[in-house]
Amino acid sequence: MIAKKVFFSGRVQGVGFRYGTKQVAMGFDVTGLVCNLVDGRVELCVMGEMDEVKEFLREIREESNLAHHILEYVEEEIPLAEMQQVRGFSIAG
Repeated sequence: MIAKKVFFSGRVQGVGFRYGTKQVAMGFDVTGLVCNLVDGRVELCVMGEMDEVKEFLREIREESNLAHHILEYVEEEIPLAEMQQVRGFSIAG
């Protein structure tokens, strides 16, 4: 199991990015949450088996209809403990 925090920037607010991310997540065995930040970015926290998380993030960045909204993508690994209380996949904020 791994957990990641990802920041997306570009035209990622006001275009259904959070909802689209949740839709993509339904096709993967991951848990997490996605929220808008006040600086215009979207933050995604996701946890799952390494291959599932990597494929989920690749789908968002490269295959989904969200990809053309992303100008910058910053990913960092986070401790699993930060995600232990998260169940399912939700939109926050």
